[in-house]
Amino acid sequence: MKTDLTDTTSSKINKALVLGRRAIGTPAVGMVLTLVIVTDEENAYDALKAANEASREHPSRTLVVIKRVSRSPRDRSQARLDAEVRLGADASTGETVVLRLYGEVVDHAQSVVLPLLLPDAPVVVWWPVNAPTDPANDPLGALAQRRVTDTYSAEEPIRELTARADAYTPGDTDLSWTRITPWRSMLAAALDQVVCEVTAAEVEGEDFNPSVELLAMWLADRLKVPVRRSKSAGPGLTSVRLETSSGPIVLDRPDGSLATLSIQGQPDRAVALKRRETAELIAEELRRLDPDDTYATALKFGLERLDEEAAAVPAAEPERAPESAPEPEAVPAAKPAAKKAARKAAAK
Repeated sequence: MKTDLTDTTSSKINKALVLGRRAIGTPAVGMVLTLVIVTDEENAYDALKAANEASREHPSRTLVVIKRVSRSPRDRSQARLDAEVRLGADASTGETVVLRLYGEVVDHAQSVVLPLLLPDAPVVVWWPVNAPTDPANDPLGALAQRRVTDTYSAEEPIRELTARADAYTPGDTDLSWTRITPWRSMLAAALDQVVCEVTAAEVEGEDFNPSVELLAMWLADRLKVPVRRSKSAGPGLTSVRLETSSGPIVLDRPDGSLATLSIQGQPDRAVALKRRETAELIAEELRRLDPDDTYATALKFGLERLDEEAAAVPAAEPERAPESAPEPEAVPAAKPAAKKAARKAAAK
């Protein structure tokens, strides 16, 4: 069921939600949270599709805030709010309200969203693109317990990652961190199988990928060892190598789907480590609404410190070829006279 409201208000939207629930025969509200998606028109479809798939696990009221750019000064001076209310099969297991803001109301999106929040329910704000530098101080971010960004979609991901560390507030998280959850789980399980001491590590992945940096900082913080990063053609993370006292541990994923775990003294094992869709990442983030202390510790480790510790480790010297054994001296041939004397003695 869809209801279009043009030049409307928040109170009219709430009324449309109540009437819509009665029309489809579900007057009770069984949603567990409010998910606010702040995006543009170009990325709204993909973000809403991912949110609808995640709502099967987390029934929620989804508010999509689209700030429309006015073309002329006259349009920018005229404030208008258009809404599209979706219920039932059109909104998966929850409710969806698409809000399009025009004119001066673009700068006051929080006043539109606040009356539409579910009472006594957590609020999560997600910026698929164009996230603010300090999400906690953003007017919409201030309404939420959890603030989800994605530095992978930024124009300069590595610089954006540094800005996130400087402005971190408990409750912030990033989908670039969520993408490496299977990697962290697999590496931790591999180290549980071997009694050893890790001396160094190397993370390999495509260039300008913040997940590579976050995984490297997590390893450096947890293992207290220098971590090098190397580039590959991708996709995403491709390999992690841990140098240990019992031999190397390597987790290699060249195709973005199937990985190989190699541990010294054990047979290689194939591991399912496919790249996950955005819906799976959002569903994982909605499972916990408390601050992610592990993410905070890894993020605050710092890229500069990571570079310094990696540069302080001297490069391994190439192994020298073993010296060849001296050739045995040639035995001089017997002289002819000595040979004749030997034959005469043998005859006697």
